[in-house]
Amino acid sequence: MRGEGAHTRVMPAKAGIQTWPGVRRPWIPTCAGMTSVRMSWLSSVVLCAALAALLASVVAAPAGESYGIGRTATPEEIAGWNIDVAPDGAGLPPGHGGVDEGRAIYDEKCAACHGAHGEGKPMDRLAGGFGTVFDAKSERTVGSFWPYATTLFDFVRRAMPFDAPQSLTPDQVYAVCAYVLYLNKLVPQDAVLDAQTLPKIEMPNRSHFVSGFTPRPGGPAP
Repeated sequence: MRGEGAHTRVMPAKAGIQTWPGVRRPWIPTCAGMTSVRMSWLSSVVLCAALAALLASVVAAPAGESYGIGRTATPEEIAGWNIDVAPDGAGLPPGHGGVDEGRAIYDEKCAACHGAHGEGKPMDRLAGGFGTVFDAKSERTVGSFWPYATTLFDFVRRAMPFDAPQSLTPDQVYAVCAYVLYLNKLVPQDAVLDAQTLPKIEMPNRSHFVSGFTPRPGGPAP
């Protein structure tokens, strides 16, 4: 190292930052003088240490120990969330509904968003679009894109109508599904759907999906 001269530059002292002769970088004695980069680094270290301590306490807790937070969900509360429907129809509730009933429910609760005949606007289009799935401007509707008819039931029961999700009865959901599938020319006008007939409907685009579900004996192939 060369002696004190033109080649040795010492940073000038600023508020909260001190310098020593021959030291090229400032050292920071207190948090008041820390730079934003060092403060961010220190905050990250403290946060990680706190999370590690919390995780260690959870892992170390004996099985079954209560922390006094919340309560065990009742069977009725669990049933309210356990409404998923598998591709093979597992999870479909008792009930039934036909195209004519579905048309009336659709006109009242669905048409304002999806169009009188499922043409869409302002929300998604539900019908048509066959043969366009692989086009640059594909029309991905229930009929042209969805691989399973049971997915329609799951979605309608869980999330529709938009302003009152989960307000439809199982019979109403079956009826709406029947009407939407009728709009896509996948069921006849006199179709009545239930837990047995809905999973058997062959959707046109099924073969273009790979299923992560293992079909049950007697259920439809994925």
